[in-house]
Amino acid sequence: MLHTPLPTSLQATATTSKEKKKLYSLLVTSIVFLIFIFFVSSSSSGSSSSSSLHYHKKHRLILGVRNQADPNSVSPSLPSIAYFITGCDGDSNRLLRLLFSLYHPNNQYLLHLDLTASQSQRDQLALTIQSIPVFRDFQNVNVIGKADFAYLQGSSAIASTLHGASILLRLSMHWDWFINLSAADYPLVTQDDLLHILSFLPKDLNFVNHTNYIGWRESFRMKPIIVDPGLYISEKSYVFYATQKRELPNAYRLFTGLSSAVLSRKFVEFCVFGSDNLPRILLMYFSNMPSSQTNYFQTALCNSREFNKTVVNHNLQYLSWDDPPKQKPRTLGSSDFDDMIKSGAAFGTPFPLDDPVLDRIDKEVLNRGTGRIVPGGWCLGEADDDPCSVWGDGNALWPGKGSRRLEKRLVELLSKEVFHSHQCIIE
Repeated sequence: MLHTPLPTSLQATATTSKEKKKLYSLLVTSIVFLIFIFFVSSSSSGSSSSSSLHYHKKHRLILGVRNQADPNSVSPSLPSIAYFITGCDGDSNRLLRLLFSLYHPNNQYLLHLDLTASQSQRDQLALTIQSIPVFRDFQNVNVIGKADFAYLQGSSAIASTLHGASILLRLSMHWDWFINLSAADYPLVTQDDLLHILSFLPKDLNFVNHTNYIGWRESFRMKPIIVDPGLYISEKSYVFYATQKRELPNAYRLFTGLSSAVLSRKFVEFCVFGSDNLPRILLMYFSNMPSSQTNYFQTALCNSREFNKTVVNHNLQYLSWDDPPKQKPRTLGSSDFDDMIKSGAAFGTPFPLDDPVLDRIDKEVLNRGTGRIVPGGWCLGEADDDPCSVWGDGNALWPGKGSRRLEKRLVELLSKEVFHSHQCIIE
């Protein structure tokens, strides 16, 4: 049931079954559940809600029209981003801080505390968001009330992400890109910087790290067979590994990369609504593969004739791999600050909880005060006070140095030599 004013408590479907089943039954159950999630998601229909006037009695001035492009303007129309932000037990404050650093009235935000967190944490998060006037008045921040398990080492993370994407498609028809982030991520540019640069790009581009080089992953992540309990058990459990292994498919090529991505709305609809058999086939295959979320979107994009020319081989994130064997990114700290900023990336990951480098990013990059939203062109308050306590036109942008860094990086990625030579290469 959707509750207004914000945040909305959205109900997620959970499938339960007995834990003690034979391996064959578990495999079938997980596949059927993924297909069920797929069809439930595809039944979501788009809806929109916008208001041209926003007023709250505690604020002095509210004016402006949002989500409406001026037909006589020579400037490109302002895009909108749908953020799916996930966390686990104890991550409420991290999600709020990330939300404050990412907020813009033209975007959509869906927050998900998975089932490792208690229901009281989700309820408190929802109440906190509802108590913030700007979130309540713009009505673009929502919280999933009944959560999913999302095991990163299984396929339930894909089900959770697709579920979140389907909810965002239902909440608004006006967003252009979908970005999935975790509580350990943080922006390196303001939303005004990001939206300004994205307004000049084709809205069918997909920013996804991908490679066809499987290497060591073939033995450890591609051929093993698992059963993810997050698909069918409502209590925390462990991923089950089968003793058998399977051969790689020959009907399509497997691609791998990073779990976070910047996906076009058109591609998200392709995955959620199932206009083609490919997303369904891949869901069935990846339902029993370890770390499936690092493979699903990459494989779907690069095996689709409709989308394989829209891929930019970068997810706009900065990360630094650990020393050999370089199988996972290391946590970022103050010593990484200069390299992060110079990289021109839009986000960095992963950051430790409340690390001092986040305070430095707030101060020197985002101009964000403690417990406040990053100010942008839509904020009309006094600089000494909270600038976003008074707001105006959501289409007004105030891009800064971050937009120039991001522009430089995208020019490199979209240059003819790099763009086409790094697209879905089969090695």
